[in-house]
Amino acid sequence: MDDYLNLFVEETSFYNRVVLGTFLPESWWGPLPHWFQGWLRNYIGGVLLYFISGFLWCFYIYRLKRNVYIPKDAIPSNRAMLLQIGVAMKAMPFYCALPSLSEYMIENGWTKCFSRISDVGWLSYLIYMAVYLVVVEFGIYWMHRELHDIKPLYKYLHATHHIYNKQNTLSPFAGLAFHPLDGILQAVPHVVALFLLPVHFTTHIALLFIEAIWTANIHDCIHAKVWPVMGAGYHTIHHTTYRHNYGHYTIWMDWMFGTLRDPVEDEVKKM
Repeated sequence: MDDYLNLFVEETSFYNRVVLGTFLPESWWGPLPHWFQGWLRNYIGGVLLYFISGFLWCFYIYRLKRNVYIPKDAIPSNRAMLLQIGVAMKAMPFYCALPSLSEYMIENGWTKCFSRISDVGWLSYLIYMAVYLVVVEFGIYWMHRELHDIKPLYKYLHATHHIYNKQNTLSPFAGLAFHPLDGILQAVPHVVALFLLPVHFTTHIALLFIEAIWTANIHDCIHAKVWPVMGAGYHTIHHTTYRHNYGHYTIWMDWMFGTLRDPVEDEVKKM
């Protein structure tokens, strides 16, 4: 068992060497405890991912495709985006504690994670991943919904994010502009799922960081009309009505629990 758990440690150590070794002298991070190396690597990776994805996407939709996807009067001001960046950067050290904690639990054998796809086979891997995504979707939907329905949670946590409540205040940088505890709570289903079913470790880590790209995408106000994806068109409605479209990747949970509101139907009604 210890030999198998070492596979997880070897993998996270490899990630540490790649990320930390690229940006910092080894004499700075080498003596640090393994768990702290993991947090520092997640922090550097999270910050880079946030800024690279945010700046590239903003440059594309607000500059290269100016007035194509979003009218000029709906483009958020630089000040609004800087405020969003400030909120996200204050929360980022706390966000990175969650994947660091999940790595610690995995390395110590507390979860049902497996290291190699060959351990279960490709068919089982795909089935487990599909179930994992359903569990995460269900968990995030209800966590998000309760952050609205439980008044103290909304007032003291989620309201920080909902100051961005119209098209000209939403931007890709709003995707991680949460109260730190709010952002962690909405990501907790990713970690809970590790105790419920076998999950491939590398896939789990990748999906956590894909969250940063996904949240940037759903705050750009561009409705891609790709069924059943819960894209920005749906999420913009969430920011304006507060009572619809709590889902994350797909519309299915909102459809099942009666909170779905379709942006295309909304446009037809307005006409």
